[in-house]
Formats: sequence, C-alpha cells, structure tokens
Amino acid sequence: MKIALIGYGKMGHMIEQIARERGHEIVSIIDIDNAEDFQSEAFASADVAIEFTAPQAAYGNVMQAFNKNVKVVSGSTGWFADHREEMEQLCREGKTLFWASNFSVGMAIFQALNRYLANIMNQFPSYDVSMEETHHVHKLDHPSGTAITLAENILKEIDRKDSWAEDTTQPEKLRIDSIRRGEVAGIHTVRYDSPADLITISHDAHSRQGFALGAVLAAEYTARHNGLLTTRDLFPF
Repeated sequence: MKIALIGYGKMGHMIEQIARERGHEIVSIIDIDNAEDFQSEAFASADVAIEFTAPQAAYGNVMQAFNKNVKVVSGSTGWFADHREEMEQLCREGKTLFWASNFSVGMAIFQALNRYLANIMNQFPSYDVSMEETHHVHKLDHPSGTAITLAENILKEIDRKDSWAEDTTQPEKLRIDSIRRGEVAGIHTVRYDSPADLITISHDAHSRQGFALGAVLAAEYTARHNGLLTTRDLFPF
C-alpha cells in the first residue's frame, strides 16, 4: 500500500516506522514547510493519507487530500465535531474518511467496556459519573477527543445526564476534568461514585506506539473500504 503522511512530528515518525515494518511504501511526507506537495504526483499516487496535525490545520488537510481523491485516516482531534455533517455528505458523494479520536487497540476495548458499564449503571441512580483525562503539556485541545467520545457514549446510556461540561457542579452534567502534565501519552478515567462505594475504570497509554499501530491498521482497512469510517468498523465490538 502507498501511504502519504500529513504531519511529521513524533506521531508521524512513529507511523512511518511501523508502516515500513509492515511492508508499506511512504510516497509523500507533508509537514508545515512543504504544503505545496499536496499538488504533487507523489501525493496523488497514495492509496491513503494518514493525517496527524493540529485542530486548526486538520480540516484543510483533509480537504486537500479529498481534492486529489486520496482517502484519509485522520487522528487529529478538536475539529471533526464542527465539520461532521460536511464530512458525512462528502463521504456519501464518494470520498472516504476514517476519523477516530484514538486509534489504540486497547482504547477500542476500553470504549466497549465503557459503553457496557454505562448501560448497567443507568439502573443505579445513586452513582454519579464523572471523568478525568490527562495528557502531555503539548496537547492543545481539552477535553481530549477521546474523552469526548467516551462522554458521548456514556450520555447515550445514562438518562440522568444530559450533556458533558468542564468544571461543573450541576448534577445533570457529566463533568470532565482535564490535566496537562509532562509527556503523558494519555490517561482516561471514568468514575461512578456513590455513598457506598466507588467504581473506576481507566486506560493508561504507555506510549504513542499503540496509537501509531492503530493508525496503520486503520489505513489498511481504509484502503479496502469506502465512506465515513470509525474504529467501530475496524474493531466491531
């Protein structure tokens, strides 16, 4: 498979290494200093572009790839919610985007556990649910895209919560606390607290390697499929 990389920071380098180890060819690498390469034949030859940049750049990067009929795997957070309807329409018209807030296989399992537990806890109103996410100091958006995805899945199951919010004491809101510390790859914790006890589930990423592998697995899946894709397609559990 021919892969283009959009964004060549720590994640981009790790994705490149894993993609090459899995036998794929990197045909184009685009970073902040060579955006003109979106117009190159090399970029247009890619089967899939893997995009890991910043919230303010991601939408434009995806559209540049779509203009060259290149499928996209995007792991940038902080942009998709504002463009969801447009992306859905473009994918109905023939474009392909695999977007995920987190590509880790372990996080996919954690997401499934989160949905299952929320469904159970809807029956026990004495438990108040809240969340905490911790990331490295370089992460710009908060809460993290992964935290928002976790929260949205909880809200689908827990009738006593109507939305998520930061720094809230309103009982109908699902509180999310964001912490930025050192070089933490990502810790997401969901708590169900009652007067009797506390139930906690947590996912702690040791490094970015799991995210990078998941992104390459997503690219392999995207090369064979079309439309708007998510980790629920790649990991159907």
